[in-house]
Amino acid sequence: MLDQLSSIHSLLPVVAGSLILLLVAIFADLVAKRLLLVAIRAAATRTRSDWDDALVEHKVFSRLAQIIPAIIIYSGVRLLPGLSEANEAVVRNVAGAYMIVVIILTLTAALSAANHVYESRPIARHRPIKGFVQLAQVALYILGAILVIAALIDRSPVILLSGLGAMTAVLLIVFKDTLLSLVASLQLTGQDMIRVGDWLEVPQFGADGDVIDVALYTVTVQNWDKTVTKIPTHRLISDSFKNWRGMSESGGRRIKRSINVDFNSIRFLTDEEVQRFKDFALLKGYIEAKEAELNAYNEALDAPGGSGVNLRRLTNVGTFRAYIYNYLKHHPKIHDRMTLIVRQLQPGTEGLPIEIYCFSNDIDWVAYEGIQADIFDHIGAIAPEFGLRLYQRLAGADLAGLRG
Repeated sequence: MLDQLSSIHSLLPVVAGSLILLLVAIFADLVAKRLLLVAIRAAATRTRSDWDDALVEHKVFSRLAQIIPAIIIYSGVRLLPGLSEANEAVVRNVAGAYMIVVIILTLTAALSAANHVYESRPIARHRPIKGFVQLAQVALYILGAILVIAALIDRSPVILLSGLGAMTAVLLIVFKDTLLSLVASLQLTGQDMIRVGDWLEVPQFGADGDVIDVALYTVTVQNWDKTVTKIPTHRLISDSFKNWRGMSESGGRRIKRSINVDFNSIRFLTDEEVQRFKDFALLKGYIEAKEAELNAYNEALDAPGGSGVNLRRLTNVGTFRAYIYNYLKHHPKIHDRMTLIVRQLQPGTEGLPIEIYCFSNDIDWVAYEGIQADIFDHIGAIAPEFGLRLYQRLAGADLAGLRG
């Protein structure tokens, strides 16, 4: 039959053989995709392991199946009658290069599947490997490019690799960001500086929110307004940032806020007020201890003075400060094993600042704001009981009242 075809035209045997080889390759590709891959997917759904599901999801088997027609063409081209050695070499080189591409794509997909499985483990929050996986994929792409070129020109890849020495400077420039990101990823991961789920604040990039991805080139932050900021990995090493993970792990969130007391309302307590404050459960112990201290001091004075000017006495602002301290000390939402301070700050034109410095035992943002608001609601409402006025600047309504 081949003799009959060659008698018609010398190229007909080559064309007929090529068509047959191509049809066989197409048929093998259809069998692999319609039967083999379907069977693999069905088997993966029946197993409890998550590895096979990840391999199917990242199309590892689908990519690997594409190598079958290339193998058929690579092996069958030598059987084509009348095909010259030069043309056969070209077809084999192209088929070989295609097989290398398929293998590289399969390996990179397998790495992505491995990272997917790893991220489902609890350890992934502390030690993410996505950056290293991406680096390995970049290395595979570079190696694949060298092998593809070597296969197409039918030369040893060693020859191409030997020429890379002269291109080192160029490669350093081309892959500068990759090298910087690699070093940064090693530092961030090795020193456990950033994890997925951390609350990160990077003012230089306007980032303030949760870390949702740590990759080779970028760290992705979802801000509280639901926008997304991508930060180059190496910038987190060269620039400063704030990680709120320590606050989350401590179980306490700091409350640091002050109120301003009007100086004109600060005075000594009267005896009637001292007796009244003894009825306050939060002040009884303080009043009794302070009275004993002041009486001992006053009795030791040689000259108390007729008007009592030299005597130490209780003040409304000091008692108010003691009340706030005891109120926070017994508050169920204030962390009892962390710093609790109620102190006076430097007085100024806006009165005497009294700062509350403590930690809530609930780090949830909404709950924290509610706790903080409830505390200062109470402080603002109880201040008049001590004869104190909280300072605020005159506003329009205040000025209107003065004019009236």
